Amino acid sequence: MEVQRVTTQCQLDEALRIRVAVFVTEQGVPQEAEIDEHEALAEHILVYNEDKLPVGTGRFRIIDGIAKLERICVLAAYRQYGLGRQIVGKLEEIAKEQGLTKVKLHGQTHAEHFYNKLGYKRMSDVFIEEGIPHILMTKDLI
Repeated sequence: MEVQRVTTQCQLDEALRIRVAVFVTEQGVPQEAEIDEHEALAEHILVYNEDKLPVGTGRFRIIDGIAKLERICVLAAYRQYGLGRQIVGKLEEIAKEQGLTKVKLHGQTHAEHFYNKLGYKRMSDVFIEEGIPHILMTKDLI
């Protein structure tokens, strides 16, 4: 598996395709909510399988000096390979390269344990985004 920064429109299109498959098709998020006005400003990554096919993605934006990790997802057939951990790790690495010292995310509640294992701490009660329960989680990168 290989993780790469998205640098071309073709790669961004692949990232969006994965997100539509996971968030729109599987989870029922409206496409107009999933593909948003932040795409051009966000830092995106793709994870490729051993056949060089893109199978996972994530992005982050800088909000008030904090990296906000977003849209982290892996196609269903590839979820057992630890790719989510690789996506989060790469996004954190890029954030550090940009001088950021803290990250946050709105994690789906079923993924809280996953993010806890990566050092994230719950910072909120449950709230709803696009009909799905979420929590705010943060991590210091220092």
